[in-house]
Amino acid sequence: MTKTIQTNETKPSIYGLTRDQLIDWSIDNGAKKFRATQIWDWLYKKRVETFEDMTNIPKDFIEKLNAAFVINPLIQRLVQESKDGTVKYLFELPDKMLVETVLMRQKYGFSVCVTTQVGCNIGCTFCASGLIKKQRDLTAGEITAQIMLVQKYFDERGLDERVSHVVVMGIGEPFDNYENLIKFIKTINDDHGLAIGARHITVSTSGLANKIKEFAGTGLQINLAISLHAPNNDVRTSIMRINRQFPIETLFEAINYYLDKTNRRVTFEYIMLRGVNDKPEHARELVALLKDMRKLAYVNLIPYNPVSEHDQYSRSTKEDVLKFYDVLKKGGVNCVIRQEHGTDIDAACGQLRSNTMKKDKAAARVTKPVTV
Repeated sequence: MTKTIQTNETKPSIYGLTRDQLIDWSIDNGAKKFRATQIWDWLYKKRVETFEDMTNIPKDFIEKLNAAFVINPLIQRLVQESKDGTVKYLFELPDKMLVETVLMRQKYGFSVCVTTQVGCNIGCTFCASGLIKKQRDLTAGEITAQIMLVQKYFDERGLDERVSHVVVMGIGEPFDNYENLIKFIKTINDDHGLAIGARHITVSTSGLANKIKEFAGTGLQINLAISLHAPNNDVRTSIMRINRQFPIETLFEAINYYLDKTNRRVTFEYIMLRGVNDKPEHARELVALLKDMRKLAYVNLIPYNPVSEHDQYSRSTKEDVLKFYDVLKKGGVNCVIRQEHGTDIDAACGQLRSNTMKKDKAAARVTKPVTV
């Protein structure tokens, strides 16, 4: 049998189907439920690269699979490996657009940060992800494929390792791609496949209050992180455009709803910007903001990765970060200073993609034929 090598064609990725959807599709195409179970096993446990590798699937059904789907919709364009073991991937989508994915080695396992959108419309003035406006949402299959290709990094090296944790904190706003996000979570969390535990999956949002409430009702035991970055509306609006639509009062009403509904801890991400949000008075405001939810609130202080296009910002000094941290701790707020990863490569989210696109454009200008 001739194998059909999967490339990033225009057909949808089969990774975009949840197991229930794969069962329904298989039944609709003349197979029984067990056939979908076999296919699911080939995809996520044996991790085959072509449908022809599924040796217990009939030839005529493989033809139906090939007609309807590809397996892997992504092409690996670039890989950067840091001295600390962080690996940053640049993947090309079927429409030639680019996204980033990051593998981080942690004490507790291997964590992957995935991207959910091409570009971003949230408008955070310090962020490399927003340098290019949102072009489109990623499909659930394109998000899942990022995990599968990183897992392939281990498989190809014969390493008995697996992706154990996932953070949805890459390019884009996950809750702005809500339906595909939920399908992705259900796929990687499925016990019959990758079986990444719900409590090992974290979704970060810039503060879409309506979607936080919707997420609270899913029953998923997923961790929620809020990109807060400021303790008051004036500062937050100046660095995060989303705060105009969902000011802190609206955001925290939604967070309290989430806490009441789930009784799960919320992490607050706080990037430290020198002279902008890192003063002791900002820390005291943050303590006051979190006073009614201290038992379920956790603050992650993040060193800023400078972006050349946003040269109005620089990272806070270590002294200022420690002072800020001390105010939070004395105020009874659980907090940590995040360990940095990949500082010797394009560390900021969206930076590798942005720099590569600049190089591609420069190369195109050089090679463009001149008309006389």
